[in-house]
Amino acid sequence: MNVESRTSSQDKRWTIMAALLGTNTAIMLFQGMEQEVNPTQIREVALTIIAATLPFQAIYFLIYTFLLENNGRLSRHMVKKLNTASNVCQLFAYASLVGVSMLWYNLSTYVGVAFLISTAFAMVLVRYAMTTDDESREEMNATATEQGS
Repeated sequence: MNVESRTSSQDKRWTIMAALLGTNTAIMLFQGMEQEVNPTQIREVALTIIAATLPFQAIYFLIYTFLLENNGRLSRHMVKKLNTASNVCQLFAYASLVGVSMLWYNLSTYVGVAFLISTAFAMVLVRYAMTTDDESREEMNATATEQGS
């Protein structure tokens, strides 16, 4: 897939992953400094969760770029395997939000619980919207193919 043929759902995924990577990197920096000054157990666990998800976020971008650069040169099987790996990386990246919510929970129980609940609903909504977009695109492609025949 070249840059011109990227779909809006792919752009959305890329944007979400870029935002997560940037946010998590900033959290690791600033909360890590705070942890050195004023260590707490919950912050330590939260930072551990976020740190564990960072490599998956980076790998997502590597896979995404590799697929863009090798469009049309990879077998269907390889594209399917890379897309599966990309989806797994996204799921681990979303798990970083558990660490973020723990940090908010450390600040205030109500804020932490509200963030965790709203994050879960937001992730479900985004995934639903992207799935619906993919299905609509497939229907449009099928209709175009039928009309072209």
